Amino acid sequence: MSETQNPSHHDRTSGLVVAVDGTSGSGKSSTCRAVASRLGLAYLDTGAMYRAMTWWMLEHGVDVHDAAAVALRSGEATIVSGTDPTAPTIRVDGTDVSGPIRGEAVTGAVSPVATVREVREQMVALQRAIIAEATTTGRGIVVEGRDIASHVAPDAQVKVYLTADPAARAARRAAEEGGSDLAATEAVLRSRDEIDSGRETSPLTMVDGAAHIDSTHLTLDQVIEEVVTLVRAAEVRA
Repeated sequence: MSETQNPSHHDRTSGLVVAVDGTSGSGKSSTCRAVASRLGLAYLDTGAMYRAMTWWMLEHGVDVHDAAAVALRSGEATIVSGTDPTAPTIRVDGTDVSGPIRGEAVTGAVSPVATVREVREQMVALQRAIIAEATTTGRGIVVEGRDIASHVAPDAQVKVYLTADPAARAARRAAEEGGSDLAATEAVLRSRDEIDSGRETSPLTMVDGAAHIDSTHLTLDQVIEEVVTLVRAAEVRA
């Protein structure tokens, strides 16, 4: 019997919040989706929410480098995130933007949008509401992002900080996108690291008590197994 079919296992994960933070391209999405699916938990990709807001800004002609303009209009977008790890969805004003938010235009514009305080406040409120729904219904949730353990869900029972060296992350990202310009990809990732770590509101940081997993020399399955082991340990403590 698989773990997702095992009622007793499902009961033990009820209400658990698994917060996974880390650098861009370190494997958070693949890891979190697999862990959530394996343990029967909900899944939330907070990065997709910021990408969705960025997509909306671009669609409406807002200058993403004008923080005041972004802040002024950020409340107009209605963003809805699905929490099924096997088929995560993200909608903006009813439109499925799962594909468009991964395009070059959004990727190149998401950092300045995500640093705007009003945008982060709006997204964090949405994220906390989704987490609360998942935990109060007894399902539990795996949440990935850059400020989950430090800001969004500081009381999460499991906190993971997932990293990999820039060269390894660039190779993975280039392979995912079918590109071959590793140097350019690595430069983008390093720039994103600096922006995420240096922003004033909810910077990327590893909190005390988080388990640091360096995925540079690990397979995806090995990383998944490490996170699952942490979740099981939290179940025992609970």
